Amino acid sequence: MADEVLTQRRDAVLTITLNRPDVYNAINRALHEGLAAALSEAADPEVRAVVLTGAGRGFCSGQDLREFESLPGGVRESLEQTYHPNVRAMRALEKPIIGAVNGPVAGAGLSLACACDVRIGSEHATFVPGFVGIGLVPDAGSTWFVHRLLGFTRAFEWMVSNRRLTAGEALAWGLVSEVVPADGFEARVLELADWYAALPTRAVAMTKQLFEHASTASLSSQLELEAMLQQAATETEDFAEGVTAFLEKRAANFQGR
Repeated sequence: MADEVLTQRRDAVLTITLNRPDVYNAINRALHEGLAAALSEAADPEVRAVVLTGAGRGFCSGQDLREFESLPGGVRESLEQTYHPNVRAMRALEKPIIGAVNGPVAGAGLSLACACDVRIGSEHATFVPGFVGIGLVPDAGSTWFVHRLLGFTRAFEWMVSNRRLTAGEALAWGLVSEVVPADGFEARVLELADWYAALPTRAVAMTKQLFEHASTASLSSQLELEAMLQQAATETEDFAEGVTAFLEKRAANFQGR
């Protein structure tokens, strides 16, 4: 795996760290390759929760503009070859991804943060759309994610204004679910990741799939998918453990199977 992305396993939690701190983890082709490899590693059944964060003082400043003008085949082809596979892989990953926004995030870095299932912010986190500010349109899925998170009007207004949100504003808007003091941020991220990793992993994965489907589904097709996945859920070992624990009035010990 490229040095631009680091991974660390801690029990059932895999932490993926974007590792170009000298440029606020700006995204280049090597970072894309490292992220793809890390997401493949995250597919290991022994991994039950994933953390995505940035090295140093920031989460990710977006596309490395020094590489932008030399992209082979143009921007459209580059997006299809780099950003799109990683964003799709994040959404297809059958376990929760926690975006640990430790500092500034902008542009395509914001897209990656919003592609996570949940986001937690340090008090030092800031959020900047970036794209329209330099005459570009949002990409890497940011319009899709931000629209779903904030609704059309707020999403549109924010993306075109290029306004910098503080961590507190991001929390008030629902862009992050929690803001943590900087000195306790890493510990809280690990605590949250451990909590997700202890859940019935297959049920969490299928719940993720259901919400992914719901945004464009009819009620009829959503009911059909719910029934199909519920049948699959009843066939898992964790369901059997959950029922037994409930009847025995004890905490369930889920194994992710």
